[in-house]
Amino acid sequence: IVAINKMDEKSVNWSQARYDEIVKETSSFVKKIGYNPEKINFVPISGWAGDNMLEKSSNLPWYKGCTLLEALDQITEPKRPTDKPLRVPLQDVYKIGGIGTVPVGRVETGILKPGMIVTFAPANLSTEVKSVEMHHVALVEAVPGDNVGFNVKNLSVKDIRRGMVAGDSKNNPPQETESFNAQVIILNHPGTIHAGYAPVLDCHTAHIACKFTEILSKVDRRTGQAVEEVPKNIKNGDA
Repeated sequence: IVAINKMDEKSVNWSQARYDEIVKETSSFVKKIGYNPEKINFVPISGWAGDNMLEKSSNLPWYKGCTLLEALDQITEPKRPTDKPLRVPLQDVYKIGGIGTVPVGRVETGILKPGMIVTFAPANLSTEVKSVEMHHVALVEAVPGDNVGFNVKNLSVKDIRRGMVAGDSKNNPPQETESFNAQVIILNHPGTIHAGYAPVLDCHTAHIACKFTEILSKVDRRTGQAVEEVPKNIKNGDA
């Protein structure tokens, strides 16, 4: 879904021409990253005034498509990956009086339950989960998508921190890594990128400097097929 906001802005004034211009521009962008624009709902809205969000708007008589709510309702809900090993990237760690150390994060995969032994990577510390809560309500289990706080035994706020990942110590726990292979699309970069380039990587809640040691291949974004092995550099639009 592409929601086109601020249609009420004075310079736009609900203009179909401006809507068409934005649809044309964003269509070429989403096509570049592998989506088919014909299958996307481009929904003009005014978040400020509420137009075309829940109900059709008289300010947009030329627009015959769905409202934002209808577009959201048309999306097929993905299956929650409860069958995969547990992964909870930590958003924060709190010390709560009378309770103890409470890491907070969203369950991405797997199931988190009280009584489990969890391992925090990359610190490689393991401990028991005493309780799991969401919005101050105790849970029997937390599933992917749940933002939870969980109380852990024998760890202080100095031992674990934001960016670490919790997993089930008995089922493929997360581990520290020195290197990994990544698939990258260069959307916007002023120069060329080559081996030795050192960006900051944001992965879930981790924020850490890394280095491209080697560019293995350049691929076609739509098919994933390699078009050039070990290229010297990559630039805007490359994958």
